[in-house]
Amino acid sequence: MADVLILGASGGIGAALCAAHAARGDKVTALSRSVDGFDVTDAASVDTALVGLGPFDRVIVATGALQIDGAEPEKTIKAITAKAMADQFAVNAIGPALVLSHAHDLLKPDGVFAVLSARVGSIGDNKIGGWISYRSAKAAVNQIVHTTAIELARTHKQAAVVALHPGTVATPFTEKYLGRHPSVSPDEAAGNLMSVMDGLTADHTGRFLDWAGKEVPW
Repeated sequence: MADVLILGASGGIGAALCAAHAARGDKVTALSRSVDGFDVTDAASVDTALVGLGPFDRVIVATGALQIDGAEPEKTIKAITAKAMADQFAVNAIGPALVLSHAHDLLKPDGVFAVLSARVGSIGDNKIGGWISYRSAKAAVNQIVHTTAIELARTHKQAAVVALHPGTVATPFTEKYLGRHPSVSPDEAAGNLMSVMDGLTADHTGRFLDWAGKEVPW
C-alpha cells in the first residue's frame, strides 16, 4: 500500500486517479478547490493545505484549466490579452510551482512527484501554432518541473520528479476541443498514467513523458 497525495482530485483525471489508487489499496489523500477549498492560484491556500502533510510515496498535481473566465484558446497571436495569459500562468504554471515548493517535505526520498502537463506545451512538437497562452503556461510548468527535479535530486536521490502528458482525455475540460482527435476516458487515462508512474526510477527524474512512457520533446 502506498501513501498518495492527489491535488485537483475533483477533476476528471484527478477523480479517476483517486478511484484507481484506492481500488488497489493505496491510502489516498485528495484535495480539490470544489471540495476542500484548495486553490493553487492562492499561495496562502497552498501553504495552509500542504504544510504538515506527508511524506508521500506519490504526489500527483492534476490541477489545470484550458478555458478560464470564458477566454478560449487563441487561434492567433492577434487575440492575446494580458488577463487571459496571466490567468493561464496562474493556474497552469505558478500553481504547480507553489505546490512543488513543498516537494522536499511532501515526498519520500524514493517517491514519485508527477505534474500533469500537455503535449501542446512542447516547443519542439509545435507544428500548427495557436493556443498561445495555454501552450506557454504548459511550457513554463515543464521548465519548473525540470528545474525542481535537479534541486530535489540533491536530497531525494532515489526520487523521480516528472511532467506527464495524459493524452487527450474526454472530460468537460476538453469536450469543446476534441474535434477529430482520438480520446480516452478518464479511467483509461488514469490507468495509463499509473502504469507509467509505477515504472519510474531516479533515472527518469526531470523528464517529460507521455501516457505510454515515451519521451516528449521540450
